[in-house]
Formats: sequence, C-alpha cells, structure tokens
Amino acid sequence: MQIYLGLGSNIGDRCENLRRSIELLQQKGLRIIRISPVVESPALLPKLAPAAWNLPFLNLAIECDAECSPRQLRAWVTEIQNRLGRTDTSHWSPRPIDIDILLWGRETIATTDLTIPHPQLLERGFVLTPLVALQPRLRVPGLGPKTLLEWSGELPHHIPLWMGIVNVTPDSFSDGGRHVHWHSIEPHVDAMVQAGVHIVDVGAESTRPGATPLGPVDEWSRLEPILGPLVEKYKKPLISPLLSVDTYHPEVATKALDAGVDIINDVSGLTSPAMIELARSSDKQWIAMHQLTLPADRGVILPADRDPCEEVERWLLEQIEAWDKANLDLNRIIFDPGIGFGKDALQSLELLRHASRFRQHGLRVLIGHSRKSFMKSFASLEENDKDLATIGVSLKLCEQGVDIIRVHNVPAHLSAYRGWSHLIAEPDQPDKHGGGGAR
Repeated sequence: MQIYLGLGSNIGDRCENLRRSIELLQQKGLRIIRISPVVESPALLPKLAPAAWNLPFLNLAIECDAECSPRQLRAWVTEIQNRLGRTDTSHWSPRPIDIDILLWGRETIATTDLTIPHPQLLERGFVLTPLVALQPRLRVPGLGPKTLLEWSGELPHHIPLWMGIVNVTPDSFSDGGRHVHWHSIEPHVDAMVQAGVHIVDVGAESTRPGATPLGPVDEWSRLEPILGPLVEKYKKPLISPLLSVDTYHPEVATKALDAGVDIINDVSGLTSPAMIELARSSDKQWIAMHQLTLPADRGVILPADRDPCEEVERWLLEQIEAWDKANLDLNRIIFDPGIGFGKDALQSLELLRHASRFRQHGLRVLIGHSRKSFMKSFASLEENDKDLATIGVSLKLCEQGVDIIRVHNVPAHLSAYRGWSHLIAEPDQPDKHGGGGAR
C-alpha cells in the first residue's frame, strides 16, 4: 500500500528536524520507499500575523509502507512532534516539525479527528510539488480522474525544482574547463547545495554546436573520478540532492546507475532500444530531450514555416506511445523540449513562452535554457549578463508552472526566486484552511 506523508519545519535546524522525524518514523516500523526533494515555501499566515511568524518552511514528502492503522500512525506522529519540541498548538505559528498523513493507498477516511486524503492536499504547492516529484500521475482517491500533475497545474504557483549544472568538460559552451577536477567541483556543488539545489546534473560531453563527440569509454573516463566522491559525499545523508548524469550512451548510463545516481539525463531523447530497455529495467528517473542532431547543428533546425511547439509536441506524443508500448513507467520520465537543439533563437523563445503546454500530456517538464545563444540579441556575451537574462527567463518559467529548471548559477537563481515567491504568496485566511494539522 502506498502511504504518503508530508513533513515541514520552519524553526530550529530545519533539515535536521526533517531528518530526525524520518528516523523516528522508521523506528516505529515504517518502511521508507522514497523521499522527495526538499522545497522551500513562504509561511502561510493570516492577515495581521506577527512579523516574527514569517519564517519560510522546508517541506518534503515520503512514500512508505506501514503495518499499522491510520489512527495508530496519527498517534505516532503526535508523539514524534511533541518529542521534537512542537508544543505550540496554534495553527499558524512557527514550528520545529509538522507531519501530515496525505494519502493512505486508495482509502478515503473522514472522522471527527482524521481526514484522508488530507483536506488541503490539492490547494498547496509545498505539498503537491514534493508529491509530483515522487508520483506525478497518481490520482487522489475520491477526487476524480485528474492526476497530481494536473492538480498542480491549477495552482496559482507550482513550486519548481532547481537543477544545477556541473560540466566536467574542457569544451562546454559556457564553463568548459572550469570544473574538471574534484578540487574545483566540490566547492561548486557545495555552493549549490547550500543555496537549496534539488538536483545536481553532471555531464562529461559537450553537445554545443561544433563539439567533438565522445565515445562511451572516453566519457566514462571523465565521469568516473567525479561520480565516486559525489555519491560518497551527497548520497550518504538521509536528505540530500538527487544526482543526475547527462549522457546518451547506454554503457555510461549503466555505469552511472551502478555508481548510485538517481537520474539519467538522455539528451538523445530516450529513443535508442538499449536506453529504453535500461530505463524499463531500472527504477530511476529519465529525462528525455527533443533534438534533431547531436551535437547541436545550427544548420539543422525545425521547419521555419511551422509552429515549433506543435512540431515538438508531435514528437513527444509519438515517443509517449513508444514508451508506453515498451512498458516504461511514465511516472519516471521527464520531458525536456531541448531549447537550442534544432531550434533557432525565435523558435526557442516560442517554446519558452509556452513551456507549460507540454505538461498536458502527463509528464513533468524540464527546461534547460541557461546562458544559451537564443539570448544573444538581448544579452551580452559576458557571463554575469547572461546569468541575469537567464534569471529573467527562469522567473517566467516559474510563473508557467514548469517542474524543473536547469541552470548554471544556482545561488543567484534561488535568491531571485525567493524574493519573487514571497511577493506572489498571499496571506492565507484561517476560516478557509482551518483544521487538519496543516500549515
């Protein structure tokens, strides 16, 4: 039975409170299957709340199995919250930990003190984003045919996940040669993690126009010395960013999965039989990117007389049919429309303006636009200017509800996003969202 819990904290050592809560739940006998990325959200507050209450929450969801009843789990949750110092029962005040039972298999429960599915599950981005990261196509019992992904699209703001780029290459278009050795990569990734990155994406082969293709042996020779320390450092903690490898070679993907990565970022679009079979036999996530050539070729682009969104969408629908026939779990596939790959600058801008339309086909959407050449008509070649232009585009993607945003400068993006998110978040109303133990 799939049971989903939501955890949040906004005072004390928040990540430590989340981690400790999961450990205590495990001690009670819960078997943890998966833990979502941790997302940050502004506090939900009533109007005229004390300024001291305006502390952002860290939130995650866990998928687990339990032998106990929902009521027994509710009692354990109360015990754990009290143990970790939650003594203030005010619905709106800051708290060291908040644990909610979100879903209990296909059951619906409605008693005087327990409601499952959680009554505010579909109204809050800090609940839906972690759940969508785990099971986007899941349908909520008693609430019709819409999936979690579809419900998240109805929110005024769907919280994105941020993917940070680590190019282990001498010839990438933006930062080639800067992060080739572990001594330079470690502080780069540390800065991403400290800023709040959700996914770290490592690539060892440049696919920019004019790049020299690598074979799998050479690509792995670049990746292997980096993946070992990355997995050792960032996968040991109970709560940590996901690790992704950017490759279109099945041989490299196999070794990366064996090394412990969570995601394969397949820039060839998950089209080769070998990669499809690997995705089918794995329980990890796969990113499938639309492209026309690898490396990218500025002379090979989508037809100029056709709508680029329709062309990319046609390809996506064909691939979804092929993946479904191959028995792939579509919950684990993320779609990337491939900004700059087989598209000119205007076509790339058109795809960015309508990025959210691809979510209607039931897959999460990732956009990788950072520092790319489509910006050359309105941004200089200087890195800081390209980062500022990238941030401007990223905030528009946040507004559209894109699921994952892939960027070079994670700290700058997260800072800009936090400022933006605090202005779009309206104070909540106690008479609208009372009860249920949720924020």
